[in-house]
Amino acid sequence: MNFVVRVLVTALALWLTSLVIPSHLDIVDSGTAAGTVVAVLVVALVFTLVNLIVKPIVALLSLPLYILTLGLFSLVVNAFMLWLTTWITGLNLFGGRQWGLEIHGGFWWYVLAALIIAILQIVIGMFAPKKKR
Repeated sequence: MNFVVRVLVTALALWLTSLVIPSHLDIVDSGTAAGTVVAVLVVALVFTLVNLIVKPIVALLSLPLYILTLGLFSLVVNAFMLWLTTWITGLNLFGGRQWGLEIHGGFWWYVLAALIIAILQIVIGMFAPKKKR
């Protein structure tokens, strides 16, 4: 259940980020309302899986840079996770359909988008249901 909530929070954060910086972050979909919802959910699922699987490995390997920059290197790691998500969703793995996440403008737009997504995930996560112990 916690994973589903995490994906939904990420989906909402991605969608809101696409509204905040629409000229640089685009969620490519079929153009229908249902297609948009599905595309946002699938991109959020991929982004959540990338953050769960790849991010701990990258964070461990870049631990000296985290220490050297007093944690600011996490912005670069988050931007890399976002780039990896755009790359995975742009592979056309599902029958040639055009869907996924696109970010235009270069590295700094990845950093800005990752920062906005992280902030929105924190804010939305405060209102999300918590795991019961």
